[in-house]
Order: sequence, then structure tokens, then C-alpha cells
Amino acid sequence: MTDATSTTAPSLLTIDTVGRVMTIGLNRPAKRNALNDGIILEIERTFAALPEAIGAVVFHGIGAHFSAGLDLSELSERDATAGLMHSRMWHRVFDAIQHARVPSIAALQGAVIGGGLELACACHIRVADPTAYYALPEGQRGIFVGGGGSVRLPRLVGVARMADMMLTGRVYTATEGVGLGFSQYLTEQGGALAKAVELAERVAQNAPLTNFAVLQALPLIAEASPQTGLMLEALMASVAQSDQEAKKRIRDFLDRKAGKVKPG
Repeated sequence: MTDATSTTAPSLLTIDTVGRVMTIGLNRPAKRNALNDGIILEIERTFAALPEAIGAVVFHGIGAHFSAGLDLSELSERDATAGLMHSRMWHRVFDAIQHARVPSIAALQGAVIGGGLELACACHIRVADPTAYYALPEGQRGIFVGGGGSVRLPRLVGVARMADMMLTGRVYTATEGVGLGFSQYLTEQGGALAKAVELAERVAQNAPLTNFAVLQALPLIAEASPQTGLMLEALMASVAQSDQEAKKRIRDFLDRKAGKVKPG
């Protein structure tokens, strides 16, 4: 009898669930977790079958890096039509992350480059440790971002900064990145995953309708005209406060069963 472990290739993703949090590890450490079609499609399948009990997802990289971006070996024989379809496939999968019913948090360390940065941008919260660094080397490779980066990253750091990165190859450190919008949190070295899981556990305790409103309504409101945005906000607020879970949480607060907001 043949030992299956000697012939089976390692999974492209490592998936673990603790409580209501699912962690998804990019598992190509020898390639600095470069993203190939296999990883992207595995992510799509995972989100399509996300268990109802899951309240938040954490992405991280196995090994020293989050992701060094697109596996360039996959570009060698691709013509323009195939390239277009390939980019649209990435768009579909990253949209599924951004518009999922649960929030996603990216735990960043080492290389967060090209497509890896695009994946991080599709997540709702980004946590970096001091080893993380951000780059878009597409300009030096003769290519252009294709995973939604030209839409998502400028909303985080600005068009001029993204253009500078692509034109000059500029690299930003984790310390620079937290002040510029690449991440919202900076931890001690090796602490990004633990912090991301801590945040995910907190997020998963929110009322599901509130999380839905933040993920789905807030981006639309922010991009709408002021009057349209205010109307959308009023509609979303009225729906949220009528939810039974919201009513229970408000009663608990008024009955002093829920803690008050405090700093720290």
C-alpha cells in the first residue's frame, strides 16, 4: 500500500477554524507565496462554501512572506484575450472577498507585493508587522496591475502614490505604510497574525446586519453624492435599528449588561 503523504502535493491553502474565525494561509512558502491560478480558484471555492457559523476571515502567508504577487511563470504563453479573461477572474475572486457577508482581515509580513498587495486591498482590515513591505514592480516588469489594484489601492493611499510606486519601483516599509493607509495596525515582529485573529474574534461578535452594512452600504455611501449618501445612510440606519439583534443589544446596554466604550 502506497503512503498517500508521499505522493500528494501540499494544499495551496491551509484552512483552520477556531470558534467563528476562519484563517486562510497562502501555502507556497518556497515561492514567497506567489499567487497562481490554483490559489485564486481555491480562495473562490472557499468563499463560495463559507460555513454559516463563520463570522470573520483572516488571510495570512505561510512562512516569512504574505505574498510576492503574481507567479510570473503563468504569463509566458498568455495572449491578450487570455490575459483579459485572467484579470477578470482575479476581479471576480477579489470582489467575492470584498463583498462577502463577513469581513476579511489580512495579516501582513515580509513581501506584500503586486498581486499580494491587491489581495490585501480586497480585505477590510490590514494588520502588518515590522517586516512587511509594499511594492508594485509591474512597471519594471513591463506589465500592469490586473487584480483590481488600480481601483482599490488609490482609495487607500492615493493615485499619485500608486503611480510613483509603479513608475519608480518605490518600496514602502511597514512603519511608513501604517501612516499612509496600507495598513491600519502595526504590531511587534511576528505579531500580525495573532492581532488579526484577535480583531476577527471581536468583529465576529458584532450583529451580522451591522457588519453587512459596514461592508456593503458604507463604501456605496462614501462614493455617493452627499444627498444620496445621506439618504442611503438613513435607510440603512432604519433597517439596522429595527433588527431584533440590535433591539436586544440596546436593551442590554440600557440595562447595564453591556460595557461602555473606554480607551485602550
